[in-house]
Amino acid sequence: MPYAAAIWSLMYAALGVYWALGGAGFPFGSEHDRAAELTVLASVRAQSAAPVIAALGLLGASAAFAMARAWGRARGRTALLVFAWSMAVWLALVIPDFRVLVTIAYAPILLIGAPFGWPPGVRFFDTVPWPVLNQAVCIGGGVLWAATATAYQRRSRAACAHCGRGAAMVAWTTPEAAARWGRWAVACAVFVPLVYALTRWAWALGIPLGISEKFYREGQAIGLWWRGAALATLAIIGAILTIGLVRPWSEFFPRWLPLLAGRPVPRTLVIIPATLMSIIVTTAGLMFVRFAIRGDFRLGDNAVNFDENFAALAPELLWPFWGVALGAATLAYYYRTHGRCARCGRS
Repeated sequence: MPYAAAIWSLMYAALGVYWALGGAGFPFGSEHDRAAELTVLASVRAQSAAPVIAALGLLGASAAFAMARAWGRARGRTALLVFAWSMAVWLALVIPDFRVLVTIAYAPILLIGAPFGWPPGVRFFDTVPWPVLNQAVCIGGGVLWAATATAYQRRSRAACAHCGRGAAMVAWTTPEAAARWGRWAVACAVFVPLVYALTRWAWALGIPLGISEKFYREGQAIGLWWRGAALATLAIIGAILTIGLVRPWSEFFPRWLPLLAGRPVPRTLVIIPATLMSIIVTTAGLMFVRFAIRGDFRLGDNAVNFDENFAALAPELLWPFWGVALGAATLAYYYRTHGRCARCGRS
C-alpha cells in the first residue's frame, strides 16, 4: 500500500506540474468546473493551486516511501501518521461532492441503455465530466493513503501488518463484541436511507411531504421527483444489503442462488463495496452540511427556502451519520468474520 500511495502521489504531482505550466484539464475551480459551487475548491485557480498540488504530491511520495521502509520513530512516526491520515481525509471526504454518488447511481442506466441509444443523444462521458472523474481518482488516492496509514501504524507498533493483531486482542475487536456493536451500526445505516426514501417516493407519488406546494411544482415540472425516486430505490436496496452484514447470507451464498448456493462469500466482495459506499455517502452528506451552514441551496436557478422546504435537505444532513454507521458496520463484519491470519497465524 505505501508504494501504491507513492506512485499515485507521483502521478498527481506530475499532473500538478503539467497544470502549472499551462496544461489543459485542471479539474478544480469555477473556471474549469461548471458545478464548482458544489465543492470546497470553487475559488481556486490553476496558477496558484497547481504548484501546491505538485509540491504536495512530491511530499506525499517521500512520506509514503518512508512509511514503506518503516522509517520514523516517536515524533517522526506521529508526523508521518498525521500527514497520511490528513491526506486520506482530504482526498476521500473533503474534495469530492455528491456527483460521485449520483454518477454511481445512474451509471447502470447509462451503460445498459447505451447500446440502444438511450437516453437519446447522451453519452456516458458527456454526463460524467472530467472534474467528477477526478473526484473518483481523489477518492481512490484517499483510500490508498488510509491503507498506507493503517499498515504503517500496525508495523510500527509490532502488530501484524496484514490483520492488525498484536500480542493481545483489544476487547472491542473480538468477534463477540463486534457482533454486538455491529448490530447498532447496521440499524443506523438502515434507518437513514429509509427516511430519505420516504420523502422522495412521497414526492414522486404526488405528496409534497415537508416541502411547499410551489417547490413541489417546480420539481415536478422538470421531472426531478422521479429521478429522486430512482435514487431512493437504490437507497432502499442499499439498506437491504446492509442488513446482510449481520445476517448469514453475507457469509454464505443463499440456497436459491444457482452454482453458488452454500459456498462461502469472499469477504472482499462484501468489505470493498461497503467501504467505498460509506466513503461516498459520507462525502455527499458533508456537501449538504456545507450548504446548510452556508444557508444556500439551489434547484436549478431557484434558491430553496429551508424553512418552507425542510425535507429537501434534512434527510441529506443525516447522510454523514449513514456513511459513518455503514463504515462501522463494515468494520464489525470484518472483525466478526476474520479467522486465523494466514500471515501471523493469530486467531
